[in-house]
Amino acid sequence: MILLEGEQCYLRILTEDDAYQFTQLLIANKEYWTEFEPRHDNTYYTVAMQRDKIRESLYQMRDRREYNFGIFDSKSSMIIGQISLYSIKRLPFSSGFVGYSIDQRETGRGIGTEAVRLINDFAFEKVNLHRVEAYVSPRNTGSVKVLEKAGYQREGLLRQLLFINGVWEDHYMYTILESDY
Repeated sequence: MILLEGEQCYLRILTEDDAYQFTQLLIANKEYWTEFEPRHDNTYYTVAMQRDKIRESLYQMRDRREYNFGIFDSKSSMIIGQISLYSIKRLPFSSGFVGYSIDQRETGRGIGTEAVRLINDFAFEKVNLHRVEAYVSPRNTGSVKVLEKAGYQREGLLRQLLFINGVWEDHYMYTILESDY
């Protein structure tokens, strides 16, 4: 199992045993997280669905195409978010995407920035990527700050990239290169 340790949080690969606790986190943040993500039907917020999603992610990890971590508070060991390194492509790209969500009650503490920095370490030192990318809504100022503090640079605006909650939304593309790291 992969464990990445920081000061305020640690990242651990989610397992099927985490499905209940992770589902509770999803339910608690349902409205908060869907401001910038597509809404899901009610089956998404079930332990069975999340167990299946975790199981699929574990298969993807075996093929080195995705790493799905829970973000855990270092003091309480409670799950307070999720972060993934996904859509990993090997040469000639050698790249992947990062995506993350932090419990609304834990925002503003620097947890997101620390988690993204831990993923950067993992991506460049263990997975040997050349480039990590992230999409972020221009309206999501908190996430923009997280990426910039973690060393990412804005490369451009992708117009009407994602259909979120009935509207085509623009997104910035942020990246960090191995040479920036």
